[in-house]
This record gives sequence, structure tokens and C-alpha cells, in this order.
Amino acid sequence: MTSAAYLPFLIQALLAGGITAFIIGASHFFGQRAKHTKIKDSAYECGISDAGIVHTRFSVKFYVTALLFMLFDLEIVILVPWTFIYREFLANQIAILGPILFFIGVLVFGLVYEIKKGALDWEK
Repeated sequence: MTSAAYLPFLIQALLAGGITAFIIGASHFFGQRAKHTKIKDSAYECGISDAGIVHTRFSVKFYVTALLFMLFDLEIVILVPWTFIYREFLANQIAILGPILFFIGVLVFGLVYEIKKGALDWEK
């Protein structure tokens, strides 16, 4: 390959580096200049002092729900491409329905298990 083939990559890398340098420089020149005050040491929120507790505790229920969402969201990552290539597998006489039904069965079993364990009940 010639070096001209790498020109789009070089342009993209230079643009990314330039934009990054510009944003960091603008933050340095135009950013808040207070010296170790409460506002400087806290999360920037329009220069307004914090009103209340900054770090509140979250229930474990939120984390469990997030993990369940990630688990069942991964199903879409598998099923969407499968729907697009299903016709090609049929044309080549490759059996793909059995493995995907097994996959869906495992996911349904997991969902039923979580419902029985009460992981989706918010009123506990």
C-alpha cells in the first residue's frame, strides 16, 4: 500500500488531536479560577454552591435493575443480526433455528427466575 492510502486516517487523527487540544486549552483559559474553595473542589454546577448532601446512597435495587437491563439488552445484540442473516442460512440449508431457540429459552428461563426471586418488585 502507498502512503496515500493512510491519508484519511492521518487527517482524522490530526482533527481529533486538534479538537482535543482546543477544548483543553479553552477550558484552561476560560475556566473557573478559584483557589481551593468549596466551589472549586465540588462538581461544577454553574458556579452555584451545593445545596444538600452531595453523595447520596443508592439502593442496591438500582444496581440489580441496571445489571438485569444489561443482561437482557445483550439479547438484542444477538437477535437483530440473526434476523438479518436468517434467510441466507435457509438458502444454504444451515440449521440455525434450534440454537437460537435454545438461546431464547435460556433468556426466558432467566427472566422467569428473576421474577420468582422478586428482583423486579419495587415495593419491597
